[in-house]
Amino acid sequence: MNNNMLRGSVSAATAMFLVGTLAAVSSVINRYPLYGGQALRYALAALILFAVTAAKGPRLLVRLTVRETLLLLALTSSGLVLFNVCVIQATRHASPTLVGTIVGAVPVVLAIAGPLLARSRPCGRVLVAASVVVAGATVTSGIGSGNLAGLLLAIGALACEACFSLLAIPLLPRLGPVRLSAYTQAVAVPLLLLIGVAADGGQVLRMPTAAEAAGLGYLGLVVSAGAFLLWYGALPRLGAARAGLFAGVVPVGAIVTAVMLGLGAPTATELGGTALVIAGLLLGLAPSRPHSPEITPTVAAASRS
Repeated sequence: MNNNMLRGSVSAATAMFLVGTLAAVSSVINRYPLYGGQALRYALAALILFAVTAAKGPRLLVRLTVRETLLLLALTSSGLVLFNVCVIQATRHASPTLVGTIVGAVPVVLAIAGPLLARSRPCGRVLVAASVVVAGATVTSGIGSGNLAGLLLAIGALACEACFSLLAIPLLPRLGPVRLSAYTQAVAVPLLLLIGVAADGGQVLRMPTAAEAAGLGYLGLVVSAGAFLLWYGALPRLGAARAGLFAGVVPVGAIVTAVMLGLGAPTATELGGTALVIAGLLLGLAPSRPHSPEITPTVAAASRS
């Protein structure tokens, strides 16, 4: 594994581990209005990322082309806003385990869609590795139950999760991971507030309690700003197919967080699922014959941004 892929792997693994901590921390804010809470989380993350962008240089804002603007709107609408709507609504018709299991199939989707969008054939070894990772994540979290509406909404969330990576690829060379993360989250805030007003009316926002403020602060700083930045930094180095393998780290992060918070020790099934995830990652990231990465031209540009 070369240095560039190693850095991308560390970034992707850390990003997905941080996302895995979301479940335990979200329990602190489960009484706060859902869409208003998401809007606050993304607003905080956007402010942090814009401050980082400003500190790195004078080009805080970049004039986007029409195509880039449409891509940014599509990325934000699907990968952030619609994803949240689908997940929230899906959990009202199906168990969180079922929703998580279906969304957890994103490594297979990216292993197929990533190369196809780059006009190349999917790598058989990466596809097998993605299947192993998905199997491990499913063993770790279980399958769950639900009705047809919950199933369809969960599939919608899976599609949105794939768009979060696939639509970002053409934007990264020009915007870079920091600026792209800031832009997407800033655009998501008013969209989520509009949905929140429609769903909750005047109760879309309220003053959070101290515990809720801490939870929202963690989600904004660590899960949104931190994980987004790490993930978009990993995509140019790994390509969508290999980066997608690291989605299997999410349940591992959830297990570790639960242990650290004293919510229980991992079961033998969870440990077995974690072992499968690790095996899938090792298979997918093992050195292979030289080939052209999915987005090779973007690597140098994105790493400089």
